[in-house]
Amino acid sequence: MNTTVLNTYQELVNAAKTRLTEACPENVIRIQVGSATCENAAGALEVWQEFEKSIRTSGRKDILLHQTGCTGRCSREPIVGIFVPGKMPVKYQQVDRDMAHQIFMHHVLGGELMGEQVLDRPGTAPDYQVLVCDSQHCGCCVNGSAVETFREQLALAGLGKDKVQLIPTGCLGLCSTPRAEHTTSVLVRPDSIVYNVKSVDEVARVVNEHLKAGRVVTDLVNNQTSINKGFFDLYGDVVFFNRQKRIALRNAGVINPESLDEYVKYSGFQALNDVLSKGDPDWVIDQVTQSQLRGRGGGGFPTGMKWKLTRQNVKDECFIICNADEGDPGAFMDRSMLESDPFSVIEGMVIGGYAVGATRGFFYVRAEYPLAIKRIEHAIAECRKSGLLGKNILGSDYSLDLEIRLGAGAFVCGEETALIHSIEGERGQPRIRPPFPAQSGLWGKPTCINNVETFANIPALFVFGADWFRKVGTEKSGGTKVFALAGKINHTGLVEVPMGTTIREVVYNIGGGVAKGKTLKGVQTGGPAGGIIPVSLIDTPIDYDTLGKMGSIMGSGGMIVLDEDDCMVDVAKFFITFCQDESCGKCTPCREGTKRMLEILERITAGKGEAGDIEKLERLAMLVKNSSLCGLGKAAPNPVLSTIRHFRAEYEAHIHDKTCASRKCKALIKYEVDAEKCVGCTMCARNCPADCISGARKEPHTIDQAKCVKCGRCFEVCRFDAVNRL
Repeated sequence: MNTTVLNTYQELVNAAKTRLTEACPENVIRIQVGSATCENAAGALEVWQEFEKSIRTSGRKDILLHQTGCTGRCSREPIVGIFVPGKMPVKYQQVDRDMAHQIFMHHVLGGELMGEQVLDRPGTAPDYQVLVCDSQHCGCCVNGSAVETFREQLALAGLGKDKVQLIPTGCLGLCSTPRAEHTTSVLVRPDSIVYNVKSVDEVARVVNEHLKAGRVVTDLVNNQTSINKGFFDLYGDVVFFNRQKRIALRNAGVINPESLDEYVKYSGFQALNDVLSKGDPDWVIDQVTQSQLRGRGGGGFPTGMKWKLTRQNVKDECFIICNADEGDPGAFMDRSMLESDPFSVIEGMVIGGYAVGATRGFFYVRAEYPLAIKRIEHAIAECRKSGLLGKNILGSDYSLDLEIRLGAGAFVCGEETALIHSIEGERGQPRIRPPFPAQSGLWGKPTCINNVETFANIPALFVFGADWFRKVGTEKSGGTKVFALAGKINHTGLVEVPMGTTIREVVYNIGGGVAKGKTLKGVQTGGPAGGIIPVSLIDTPIDYDTLGKMGSIMGSGGMIVLDEDDCMVDVAKFFITFCQDESCGKCTPCREGTKRMLEILERITAGKGEAGDIEKLERLAMLVKNSSLCGLGKAAPNPVLSTIRHFRAEYEAHIHDKTCASRKCKALIKYEVDAEKCVGCTMCARNCPADCISGARKEPHTIDQAKCVKCGRCFEVCRFDAVNRL
């Protein structure tokens, strides 16, 4: 055990606590405003400035303005939190400059809750919130249903919703801590007390002694700090969050991403301290292997195995790289983590570098992420200043320094060997493997490459243990996965759920269901090279293996919800267009095969499809999949193959019937005038840009199909529903 490391880390912790206490005493009112690319785009900067002005004008010294990263609650930003000592925290949604002024005057100064703007909360804050774990690990340990047991006991005690708000949650992360075996975890707010209960009598004690009488039930308390406790303290009141299990995003929206002290407060660099104190790289690799952590960059390769292979090949010099070249349309997981919690990724990289024997590391980041780059640069500088990077980290004999390299936006540079070529100053194109980067990577040296989310999981894995991490996920995939939830969904944003969670739970329990009351048709996972999962399979657990069997991939974590108005042929065409455009052109199967597939799809959606086109697409797709050089080409056919597999009838209707049931394919839409409904008002004729509608005034009109450009203007302007869209 390296006592020098232990002492150095303790000095770091003590100094951080002192500075935080001086900057933010316990009795201050805290106003929290998100600061990330998406928050700023929604107006967070203006909100911050308004609060700054209000605090300055008031002359109050007990009000602190606090910056955090992005919470991932995209559809409700900007979000503002008000934290008054001894009272329930309150979150306001979609705040603008005027509302910020009202919040300050009425809530901060006057103590008046603005109920109509509170995020997913009743207008009147209850005295307590009780978050009851309802996960597969402990949700059934109190006579079948802990939530129902609490509900019954609250009713018997006469505690209504105005006094206690009962909230079922996802995993609280306490299933493998002391006093947790065969129990249900419960978090009581605002006291931040965690209980473990296993019987009706223990539930009754919590209700009557704590919630009714105000006395903590000491013998039922679990004093082990939960990885999600701080997060739930801030966000447990929101339906969008309470079904999530946040590990990679554990500090997002909780800490100031530019404050090393705040990161240290939430167990920051404790994992690095433990690893360097033990002084055994093989033990580190063994723990990562036992945790069943798989690479979150898309391929799902076991992280422990990759680290072991890299270490075995080290002779003199070795490198570690963080792949932050996030190119999937609509995906922003890496950007959010780097903007909201850069120190966590750095800590994960240092631990990984120590395990494989690297002395130099690189962040490969898209140049389109200026705020993420700024915060990584700041975090690296702070870590160097505090002895967490550079020579003799934390007083140990291990040294590692990190630097940033910017990508120019090529999607293919997310592939390991193309990324390596880009860092070396070469054209970003993949090469044949083997040798793999673990054998011969950057400048011919063994190189370990993991993505942002993988490294963000590493500190938590060591703080809470490999067994804890493995239990969160499935048998073959430990931990959680972050998804960028988008498309036809009520609540868009970043969600993090345990491996094995079903698509249904993500879409309906977290995402709030399909937007505008439409019917779910399918879910596309894995980015542009992923597949479409039909609604009939949405109860399938999410992990690498099950998604692969359904014709899709995990990818970096894109999840796009599709409804009844989406045409699956058109969706396949959209994604193959992206893949064809992003193909580097080095290998013929990808360069030519994606182009030929796109041509066939364009012909089908233009109403010129022919018998045999589906079979041609399948043959081409399998050829490209089996013979392409890199992962882009091998996965590019997934949208085509999965839509043919699950929605073949739509392809057949496009080809044989020349119809598109979703009316997305313009060439297959037909507009006709219903002579019985048409009153001859001439509105359609006057608005037609192609001059293809004829007919005398007060007489039924007709549309010349040969001249019609399918713009739909006649359908839009007719006030008598006389124009039919077929």
